[in-house]
Amino acid sequence: MTNLKVKLGPLELKTPFMAASGTFGFGEEYASLVDLQDFGAVVVKGLTLKPRRGNPPPRIVETPAGMLNAIGLQNPGLEVFLSRELPRLQKSKVKVIVNIAGETEEEYVTLARELSQAGDGLAALELNVSCPNVKKGGILFGTSPSVLASLVEKVRPVCSLPLIVKLTPNVTDITETARAAESSGADILSLVNTFRGMVIDIASKRPFLGNKTGGLSGPAIRPLAVRMVYDVYASVKIPLIGMGGICTLEDSLQFFMAGASAVAVGSAIFSDPLTIPRLTAELRSYLEKEGFRSPEEIVGTAHTSGNGEEL
Repeated sequence: MTNLKVKLGPLELKTPFMAASGTFGFGEEYASLVDLQDFGAVVVKGLTLKPRRGNPPPRIVETPAGMLNAIGLQNPGLEVFLSRELPRLQKSKVKVIVNIAGETEEEYVTLARELSQAGDGLAALELNVSCPNVKKGGILFGTSPSVLASLVEKVRPVCSLPLIVKLTPNVTDITETARAAESSGADILSLVNTFRGMVIDIASKRPFLGNKTGGLSGPAIRPLAVRMVYDVYASVKIPLIGMGGICTLEDSLQFFMAGASAVAVGSAIFSDPLTIPRLTAELRSYLEKEGFRSPEEIVGTAHTSGNGEEL
């Protein structure tokens, strides 16, 4: 009997498919299209202590096999999330992971403390130390192993929930930041966030986005993201959540085999809101056909030879 449940350290999910932060809002827009109970989890859009208006438009531009976004962490702030968004999500009975961002360590600590005391409605926190579209905070915490370690060390004591750290790919060696997050208290790593890029409007001869640069997502980044998951899996002991251009079952299988215990789907949801229910059904069929009892049996298999020896 095939079981799609997966365990990522202290976090248990009914399926390994999650909606990635920033692509699913707070779930309200999709509530009439999909049953959120079919999801392993929903990672809500990046949340800050105070409301943020985000970056000036244009904020999104399509690129070959992907898209650039520069939303700038627009969100209603912690107070509105707790009073309006969280109670609605709790009714859907989906596991909710809150992606949090701050301009200072103190803001991250405050968010982690307040959300840890929010009751049974939250499954985990995800530290956003990788957003490339804000001038303060975000990626500034994620590109230096020592700065990242300091942040995680301060958040860990006040966070009673499973703690996920979302890594940026915009570094020379992602295994260094992965090990720094692990050694300072992270329970789980998610990777990768978007790659910083730019589109020039040739008519105006200026950058198309109001923020000039944005984060590249979609199928264009998938081979890069798979490679990073593969490298990090070999470098740390804690579980991984993989993401980056997942559209098909084959895409998700690559991440599982590279070492991810779960995957987050982002850009694909914009073109097909039913992507996650479809992938869930396809994964079940694949596992049954191949004789696997659980997705956990294929995690990291790209690292071993046919006889089980490490490559």
